[in-house]
Amino acid sequence: MERGLSPHTVRAYLGDVVALLVHLAGGTPDNATVEAIDLPGLRSWLASQHSAGASRTTMARRAASARTFTAWASRNDLLAADPGPRLSAPRPHRTLPAVLRPDQAGAAMAVAEVGAEQGDPVALRDQAVVELLYATGVRVAELCGLDLDDVDYSQRVIRVLGKGSRERTVPFGVPAERAVRRWVEYGRSALVSDRSQRALLLGARGGRLDPRTARRVVHDVVGAVPETADTGPHGLRHSAATHLLEGGADLRTVQELLGHATLATTQLYTHVTVERLKAIHDRTHPRS
Repeated sequence: MERGLSPHTVRAYLGDVVALLVHLAGGTPDNATVEAIDLPGLRSWLASQHSAGASRTTMARRAASARTFTAWASRNDLLAADPGPRLSAPRPHRTLPAVLRPDQAGAAMAVAEVGAEQGDPVALRDQAVVELLYATGVRVAELCGLDLDDVDYSQRVIRVLGKGSRERTVPFGVPAERAVRRWVEYGRSALVSDRSQRALLLGARGGRLDPRTARRVVHDVVGAVPETADTGPHGLRHSAATHLLEGGADLRTVQELLGHATLATTQLYTHVTVERLKAIHDRTHPRS
């Protein structure tokens, strides 16, 4: 919480630490103590996670949680020595993200447009959701956290509060502007309630749109496009970044737009672009 991490991350770290202490206490929570933490115990805990089928990514996160906790405990004199730095864990796999082709993304936007033409408030909202996600590449939690005042129509930008409470400004295009304006003018008023406050996007009962609902919306819209891999909001984010790079945007610009803390995270998208170029070359060049 002090580092400004998301509630999901805080909850995950807390669960990891509790699981570690319970493991060291032999499965009895009442006997759990910080003083019981040592390197063999940490290794035993990770080994039990591996035996239970935890993925490399999950184990890497849990090891990071343990190291952060033992460092804190050592600084606060709850541990005589910090065993965390000597704890090794498998590196998480960095898999290449699945992305839509530009024509597939366009087809998905067209599907949302057809639904919105009926004038149904929920359909108008759904179009605004997918258009904004693809136009800006924002995270789904960032999208759902937008307020009415965060949209500047004159500049066609949104103000986003991202990870670590870092604020950034992200531009969007004409189709997204049109979809958001239609939602605000004709759809939002039909769903607004005392729970709405200043939230830009609303659920069917008038409260702020839940990220789970936004995920379902994206899955439904993309799933309606034939021969398109199932994907959610993060897939649209990956697609937006990849299409920006393929269109000539530089890494620093894409890093700024996506709100990545480090350039290394953004560089993952260059691998996607290279892989797609290689696939096209293999498919089309006579001497590939």
